Amino acid sequence: MNSLSFSASACRGETLPKVQCPNHPDAILVEDYRAGDMICPECGLVVGDRVIDVGSEWRTFTNDKETKDPSRVGDAQNPLLNGGDLTTMISKGTGAASFDEFGNSKYQNRRTMSSSDRAMLNAFKEISTMADRINLPRNIIDQTNNLFKQVYEQKSLKGRSNDAIASACLYLACRQESVPRTFKEICAVSRISKKEIGRCFKLILKALETSVDLITTSDFMSRFCSNLGLPKQVQMAATYIARKAVELDLVPGRSPISVAAAAIYMASQASAEKKTQKEIGDITGVADVTIRQSYRLIYPRAANLFPPDFKFDTPVDKLPQL
Repeated sequence: MNSLSFSASACRGETLPKVQCPNHPDAILVEDYRAGDMICPECGLVVGDRVIDVGSEWRTFTNDKETKDPSRVGDAQNPLLNGGDLTTMISKGTGAASFDEFGNSKYQNRRTMSSSDRAMLNAFKEISTMADRINLPRNIIDQTNNLFKQVYEQKSLKGRSNDAIASACLYLACRQESVPRTFKEICAVSRISKKEIGRCFKLILKALETSVDLITTSDFMSRFCSNLGLPKQVQMAATYIARKAVELDLVPGRSPISVAAAAIYMASQASAEKKTQKEIGDITGVADVTIRQSYRLIYPRAANLFPPDFKFDTPVDKLPQL
């Protein structure tokens, strides 16, 4: 028979009741988690039963913390959703007991997610998918989600699809975090045209009353050269060539991306790691004809564009003239 012994002071309400063995009050009780009992280790007396386990449901391993924490029930709260993400969703039943005699489901969701939360959740999933395709880090995804929430709640882009807004927010987040991506790169991982993403981007800048720094050739050079498999020397030379071409005003009106592509082509042709216009165009997203046009503008001053310590495999006068 279970037995509980409380101190006299506890009965008078001075302190909280203390569970202890009447025969061995100083003994440290052992908790049986499976049965929910408190047992005295000295005599084996069950001092308290039906003890509530306040520990975690699952064991959390150190290598699992990157994904989900199984020590709590349900998903983590999402501060970006208005409902606090505290809704309970009942899945569709599969057994015979889940349906009545008319074939209708017995258990249905009493409270479904609001349409605004559902739209934002779908947009967040799309943003995460696009970011994963071009290997963007988590902080870019979080920044994009915040931008989308601000735009969505302002309702300043009515008539534009949420996918287009999400793509433009991703482009803006990359610019704000100093890891810019081109419109073509964003367009390649979304279902929206480049023109529509550009329109939404301008509308978002106006709606949020914000601005971004102008992109430069150096913003893309490291990534482009890395994807082309070019050595560090060629990357540094291409960066130097592009910067000098802009300083000398050799490429007026040309986008930084096309100038970077032309500089990479010139640097690679002067080195042992030569790359064709098509190879560079596939990585940078710049058309072959655009690379040629920008290259023709900087070719006459090629001798002044290379860094002094560059080791030529092909002399400047032997570079292709196109």
